[in-house]
Amino acid sequence: MPLLNRHRFLRHVAAFSAALLAAPVVAWAAPAGGEPVWFGVSGPLTGQNAQYGAQWKAGFDLALDHVNAQGGIHGRPLAYNFEDSQSDPRQSVAIAQKLVNDKRVLIELGDFSSPASMAASPIYQRAGLVQLGFTNSHPDFTKGGDYIWSPSISQADAQPLLADLAVKTLGFKRIAVLYLNTDWGRTSKEVLVKAAQERGAQLAIAEGYQADEKDFRSTLVRVRDANPDGLVLISYYPDGALIAGQVRSVGLKQPIAAVGSVYSPKFIELGGAAVNGIHTNTAFFPEEPRAEVQEFVKSFRAKYNKEPDAFNAYAYDAVVYAAAALRQAGPQADRKAVRDAFYKIKDVPSVIFGKASFDAQTRRVIGVKSVNLVVKDGKWAQIDEKAAVASSK
Repeated sequence: MPLLNRHRFLRHVAAFSAALLAAPVVAWAAPAGGEPVWFGVSGPLTGQNAQYGAQWKAGFDLALDHVNAQGGIHGRPLAYNFEDSQSDPRQSVAIAQKLVNDKRVLIELGDFSSPASMAASPIYQRAGLVQLGFTNSHPDFTKGGDYIWSPSISQADAQPLLADLAVKTLGFKRIAVLYLNTDWGRTSKEVLVKAAQERGAQLAIAEGYQADEKDFRSTLVRVRDANPDGLVLISYYPDGALIAGQVRSVGLKQPIAAVGSVYSPKFIELGGAAVNGIHTNTAFFPEEPRAEVQEFVKSFRAKYNKEPDAFNAYAYDAVVYAAAALRQAGPQADRKAVRDAFYKIKDVPSVIFGKASFDAQTRRVIGVKSVNLVVKDGKWAQIDEKAAVASSK
């Protein structure tokens, strides 16, 4: 080999070696192949909660990209069967029966709402199939049995953190609570009011509203007449944005705090200028510098060309937990082995929690954190970087 060419060859070898050393570990894993390992999903793809099902799918698919690129489950690809429940308890029960009868399914994720999930829990428990309710915050959800697990933050933990925001941070002394009149909304309201009173605040008024309600002005007039110094919304982002758009029309000028379910780019898109100044707290904020958060945000933007929200992150993490349990259960795992694996997996890399481990007694993830946010100039902004991450434990 001529001297010049040999030098050029050596430079190429050196550059290639450096590139290999810098490549992420995932590049070395053999891609998954063969018969998939299946998990089932019960959740809304149509109906009034269909947007959440779409957000779940985006999170699921991104997680599957990562899991299967890293060899899947003992070399087999992980895949899912998504059954549309509309988050209706009657349909979630029928879906549960279908999924437990499908012997390929080793774990189930969902449903979206706690009532829909809890209606189906006895079927999963009797059949010995793990139900991982990753958006089920009802305090009693995991009490359905030892096959019922959840990485969702219980309202028993989430609402005291919201009370901290409203009473301690924003200084509310007489609060008005507007809550979605569902089992989730009523339970959240009860826990919130108790926590706010324990922190020295008084309840001025509490008003429930229906999921299909569009005109809140008469309710807001009653709230105004109760003379609160702050409003708390227990809402999802579509109804929360709608209420925010009508608050000022009845003369209410008090500050507003809202449960973390409103945290989404959609809340600002739907509410426009009316949601400026509304505070909330959330377990997921894409600007948090933690490596797990930034890697997830980067991957999500690359795949979908948009910003992720909390429900994308919840769904992503749910697949990561399921994959960790399926790997722990071994290549010949049955459903019981998957259940047993949840007691053993520790420090699972998680977008929401950092390193996630489950409490063997409560069957929920240990450690609850919350980032306080406000809508400022049409964007979510962290209130106080130093004090923003709190823990209820």
